[in-house]
Amino acid sequence: MSSTILVAGTASHVGKSTVAAGLCRLLADRGASVAPFKAQNMSNNARAVPAPHANEPWGEIGVSQYVQARAAGVQPTTDHNPVLLKPSGDGASQLVVDGRAVGTYEAGSYYDEHWETARTAAERAHERLAAEHDVVVAEGAGSIAEINLHDRDLANVETARFADASVVLVADIERGGVFASLVGTLELVPDDVRERVVGAVVTKFRGDATILEPGLREFEDRTGVPVLGVVPHDDPGLPEEDSVALPAVGERRVVGRDGHDDPVRIGVVRLPRASNVTDVEPLAGEPGVRVVYVPPSAALGEFDAVVLPGTKNTVDDLRACREAGLGDALAAFDGPVVGLCGGYQLLGERIENASVEGRGESVGTGADDGVPGFGLLPVVTRFDHEKAVRQATYELDGVGPLGGATGTVSGYEIHMGETRAVGPLETPFAADGEASAAVGAVAGTVCGTYLHGLFGNSVARRGLLAAAADGDRVAATAADRESHASSYDRAAALLGEAVDVDALLAAAGQRVNF
Repeated sequence: MSSTILVAGTASHVGKSTVAAGLCRLLADRGASVAPFKAQNMSNNARAVPAPHANEPWGEIGVSQYVQARAAGVQPTTDHNPVLLKPSGDGASQLVVDGRAVGTYEAGSYYDEHWETARTAAERAHERLAAEHDVVVAEGAGSIAEINLHDRDLANVETARFADASVVLVADIERGGVFASLVGTLELVPDDVRERVVGAVVTKFRGDATILEPGLREFEDRTGVPVLGVVPHDDPGLPEEDSVALPAVGERRVVGRDGHDDPVRIGVVRLPRASNVTDVEPLAGEPGVRVVYVPPSAALGEFDAVVLPGTKNTVDDLRACREAGLGDALAAFDGPVVGLCGGYQLLGERIENASVEGRGESVGTGADDGVPGFGLLPVVTRFDHEKAVRQATYELDGVGPLGGATGTVSGYEIHMGETRAVGPLETPFAADGEASAAVGAVAGTVCGTYLHGLFGNSVARRGLLAAAADGDRVAATAADRESHASSYDRAAALLGEAVDVDALLAAAGQRVNF
């Protein structure tokens, strides 16, 4: 008999994704057949995965469910995240159901016209997972106690109900007021959901656990809900689900390993509507590298290389970056520049027929007009209504910013628009012997590509670092690494040492002996 455990939170960013990923890994290591699930996610960090119940072979899911599926040892599919909302600005989001984009809507329109369809898709996806696995580890979204949304809270309240789930409540002690958050959440959730709460987990704890103990016991006495564990403050290195962890637009932030006197510095432009920024995380994980998120108005002279990540709204970000002076700064920069997906489109000559998402405005509908890009690559991108979503493998013959990097690279593509060459350039990415600007292009020290996950491939990662600085400044790592693989184990270890998993399984009614 399958059981569903819903990892719900008192707020956003309390550690639900880490708890869910760690639980997936722990149960899989015990021999359980386990699958992750998030009925509705809101994130611009997505992955392309098989879509077995759609008309197309590939679809999109949020990055957290992709990671949780890998932690569980199962093939990620669209069933793991059947409803995905990708914010595009101005209160609108692109709605993705069973992996396929169905339109861009404001919140009111989504709830009034599309929520029932989304709920049906989510319930059916859960039914399929529950039929195939011993345990489904579902992740909630934000707070489960949003009383204004209880009649349409798909990721929390509705999941608890249609999945007959046991609920684990996660609260972040670092924010302060952890007991008020826990007790207040229990007071505000619907009565039938309150009855499903089997335990609480406190995350991000620092200091002496004995000082916390009296509060834990009083919480249990007041509520009857056991505290299943207190997780110490640590970062297992899982990719970020959304932009909460990014610096605010206009601010800068430095990430990377310590202990190097002369690090290679990679400037990442923090676009206003940035998406799939997890693409740069493998660079930050390299010894001797600092990744610095900077606003579009920043000077770039301090960096050895610059990366433009993806964007959910290419035209609006292009306009904002041009106004901030980014085009001039890039033109003056003499080091390697790499644009990924939307960042690739920004580097081109112009964008044609681009729809400003969320408002329905079309610009550049003719062949000779359009929105001017930064003009660093002789390419033009024309948007249409078809969205490319697929996993991809290419042969890389590195030139320019990837000079000297040769070999096979894999990743995924999620984009609207097709890019074509309008001048001389090099095309370093080839499949079946064919290469074109539709995948990527290089001109001088500038490279653009649609391949998300490029820097998860060590050959490309080290190709950029070699172009950015001499070898003495980059400490080589010994072997290729499968992105995020060790982070699964770190999340599992973090959870396994702090949480009574046996008590959780017993409370959830799991009868399978793992």
